[in-house]
Amino acid sequence: MAHIRILVVDDELIVRESLIGWLRKGGYDVDSASTGTEALKRLKEKDYDLVFLDIKMPDMSGIDVLKSLKELYPNTLVVMITAYGSVENAVEAMKLGASDYLMKPFEPEHLVLLVEKLLQQKKLIDENIFLKEQVSKRTRYQELVGAAPCMQKLFEMIEEVATVDSPVLIRGETGTGKELIAKAIHAKSSRRFGPFIAINCGAFPESLLETELFGHEAGAFTGAIKARKGRLEIAHGGTLFLDEIGEIPLKMQVDLLRVLEEKRFQRVGGREYIPVDFRFISATHKDLEEEIRQGRFRKDFYFRINVIEIPVPPLRERKEDIPLLAQHFLQKFRRETNKLVTTISKDALNLLGSYEWPGNVRELENAVERAVVLAKSRVLTKEDFAFLMRHKPIYDVSEEPKSLEEVERHHIEKILQETDWNISRAAKILGVNRTTLHAKIKKYQLSPSSRTE
Repeated sequence: MAHIRILVVDDELIVRESLIGWLRKGGYDVDSASTGTEALKRLKEKDYDLVFLDIKMPDMSGIDVLKSLKELYPNTLVVMITAYGSVENAVEAMKLGASDYLMKPFEPEHLVLLVEKLLQQKKLIDENIFLKEQVSKRTRYQELVGAAPCMQKLFEMIEEVATVDSPVLIRGETGTGKELIAKAIHAKSSRRFGPFIAINCGAFPESLLETELFGHEAGAFTGAIKARKGRLEIAHGGTLFLDEIGEIPLKMQVDLLRVLEEKRFQRVGGREYIPVDFRFISATHKDLEEEIRQGRFRKDFYFRINVIEIPVPPLRERKEDIPLLAQHFLQKFRRETNKLVTTISKDALNLLGSYEWPGNVRELENAVERAVVLAKSRVLTKEDFAFLMRHKPIYDVSEEPKSLEEVERHHIEKILQETDWNISRAAKILGVNRTTLHAKIKKYQLSPSSRTE
């Protein structure tokens, strides 16, 4: 077993010194705390395998420390230290998740046997965690993460689509991971050893987009000193992914349609036809059928690129994936930042689940990154994600007119969020007294975790 870290928590100096001495003789890394508050502070700073915890302490009881400890660090084993005559408390502690109890005064031999037994138990727990992680890998497909039924169907569809060479149109809101899906199709296809070339069509003005895609010959325009390959040419033998294809101008849609049908093209300013062979995948967040009705998108081009359509669900339609995604991003940014952040509290996960995520998975990733970078302890709590509540949309003026009561509810909630739920400040801004504001909060069932619909 790896190096074992043990924390001894007892207000009696002689007990702490005795335990520390015996445990260090056994080769364990041992720290101590004289109060419950100090113990929780040490647990925030360091990961312990085993905690010896006195039931009776002056500032907070061992039972209260145990409750917090098991909520935040459920895999840490706890042995309650109790005096003769307080076995009832030890039994209560066992019900709350303590692994065993040690009766004062204790013998070193008993202590050694107890630690050995618990470390075997810890080994089994770690093995179970490893097995769970192996199982969780089934919820990952390439760089995509999702256990929701809609994501499992998406993974199956990618497997099927990857075996053929037909054009694919990926449709979904911004931030849902459309490029990751395109990469997954490429990685599973027979073209995986060829290049994957991606371009965001919305990021280029028309003139630049044309040369980016088709390349140009020397002298094709002012500044074209030498010939340059475009993305179509570079993608030869692999996959070409055009993101935001709904942004492509009509003239270029004609040019691309010809490339897809004839599998050849001319560089800008060139006369020679260059043969190309690539898998074509595109993506959009736009309603292309409406774009066609508005005359902004060609129907023939639409049918050519939409041979296989893959819809990507927004995050709000697969909220069961939020804890899985949040843990995935936590591990990612923990590695990148080298910060000792190990988990996300239940309250924080509840808050993340209550948020609507208009920016989808990308917004969740950014939120976790921010929380990890600014974290002050090993556990991300609700407070680490409080910024989401401050930035969430309060009132959409484009919505249908609401009743006076609904407008009042939205306004009160807006002021409460702006003041971080400081009742006095909010009441002053709203021009009412605290009693009236409390009555309104109760009437509209508002809470810091509620949100305006």
